[in-house]
Amino acid sequence: MKFGEIFGNFRKKQSSPKEAPSHWVKCSKCQSLMYFKEIEHLFNVCPKCGFHMRITAQQRIDLICDEGSFTEFDSSLAPVDPLKFVDKKSYKKRITEATAKTGRTSSVISGACAINGVSAQIVVFDFGFMGGSLGSVEGEKIVRAINRAIENKEGLIIVSASGGARMQESTFSLLQMSKTSAALTKLSDAGLPFISVLTDPTMGGVSASFAWLGDVIITEPGSLIGFAGQRVIKQTIGADLPEGFQRAEFLLEHGLIDMIVQRSNMKKTISDMLKFFGKNYKKDGYELKIKA
Repeated sequence: MKFGEIFGNFRKKQSSPKEAPSHWVKCSKCQSLMYFKEIEHLFNVCPKCGFHMRITAQQRIDLICDEGSFTEFDSSLAPVDPLKFVDKKSYKKRITEATAKTGRTSSVISGACAINGVSAQIVVFDFGFMGGSLGSVEGEKIVRAINRAIENKEGLIIVSASGGARMQESTFSLLQMSKTSAALTKLSDAGLPFISVLTDPTMGGVSASFAWLGDVIITEPGSLIGFAGQRVIKQTIGADLPEGFQRAEFLLEHGLIDMIVQRSNMKKTISDMLKFFGKNYKKDGYELKIKA
């Protein structure tokens, strides 16, 4: 057999870049290169500098919810295109691409779960679906989760990761800001707690509405949280911004959030808050439900 034939056979056995999984992860903060198993058991937190890398919505659910306890609701709800919106692509095409990418029909996953045995309703944003943008379907899912919490007398957790309101829906999207905020008023009137978890990034219409209305507002270290982007603000006011502006540590220092929690402690912190409200925040009877 000729050398070329041997070499040719060898090349055919090699995986293509698409077939071969990426086993190496580079930290965007300290630039350290790590084997993926190094950070897998650390919930995607860099062991070198502590940087909290972004994780998927499903990973977030697995992190917070007790194993096997999560039951999803309203998964069939899907956005429509009332404005026939087209920019570089049509809105319908963007929805199709986002669905193919994530396997979901919207940027919000909502359902019931148990967190260290405490029953709750949870909403998690998927930044992979059109940047976690807030549209009419996302707003409806949030309101339905709030209504379930009221009906079941349970606490509500919303984990935000969003670029803001979805421009392709225009006013329909902006209406979700007031719609969700009004629903949260009913939750508060029922004496039920809302824990808002802001992750990297939480911006725009999401941060300007329900994300800031939590009884407790929690963030992860280094999360970018704000309304307008830093470049827009700088151009508007014509001045340099403070160091660390819009990062979790800056917001905590200025009293805009309640606590910064390491990802490894997030589940325990949330369950502790739910138990605290169950004992101390009773109005019409918040029933702390502990699942065996």
